[in-house]
Amino acid sequence: MERVCKALTIAGSDSGGGAGIQADLKTFQMLEVYGMSAITAVTAQNTLGVHGIYDLPLEGIQKQLEAVISDIGVDAVKTGMLSQPAVIELVADQVSKYRLDKLVVDPVMIAKGGASLLAESAQHALRTRLLPLAAVVTPNIPEAEVITGLQVSTLADMKEAALRLVEQFGAKAAVVKGGHSQGEPTDVLYDGDTFHLFTEQRYETRHTHGTGCTFSAVITAELAKGARLLEAVQTAKRFITLAIRNELGIGAGHGPTNHWAYWREGQTRAKEQR
Repeated sequence: MERVCKALTIAGSDSGGGAGIQADLKTFQMLEVYGMSAITAVTAQNTLGVHGIYDLPLEGIQKQLEAVISDIGVDAVKTGMLSQPAVIELVADQVSKYRLDKLVVDPVMIAKGGASLLAESAQHALRTRLLPLAAVVTPNIPEAEVITGLQVSTLADMKEAALRLVEQFGAKAAVVKGGHSQGEPTDVLYDGDTFHLFTEQRYETRHTHGTGCTFSAVITAELAKGARLLEAVQTAKRFITLAIRNELGIGAGHGPTNHWAYWREGQTRAKEQR
């Protein structure tokens, strides 16, 4: 029997299905990885914004993690919305307890509609408890600015932020995503030794809800399958580029990306090779 690779997402639920655990599980499925979840909060959300945030009790989060990890097992794990300091402390404790070394930290701070998803009091816990456990952290430019205190506006700034996330805050690697930059979107990976750049042509659309969740979920899935980090980020860049270009056009606001676009490209390529 073929071994099943397993990935866990620890994040908030997006009732609109474009981000959070919904985006993560869709991504895992498209990459043929068995997906599991531990929900930290439930949001009432659609493409027009976040209309309510309801945090789960700490006991409920811990029970979810213990149930999944102790029985099914985890090859790689990612974090998304961890809105309160106590939630971050709990997750950090569980990651350490179960030695989950393939940890992808997506430092979710602000929803596309502008709603804050990370309490200001939680930023210290993120920096001091979670980042030192991360195999890779994947902030966008605004998130990188908040975490590092740097102003990030150029490629050189992105490299400095990625370097600081590793050398100062303890992550093993960092990807600073360039979607908020001017010009073509270039992502910067610093793996603790070398910088790697990933550039694609920009596609103008308002349907970009959940891009950060999806990008980090791809990395998590690929790490679960045993890929090297560089390969995982390359796949994530291709996956999210296709997800944005092949827009679904759902909703009146910031619509979700297309989670099956990458899979469809693979199916098309396979047919052409027959």
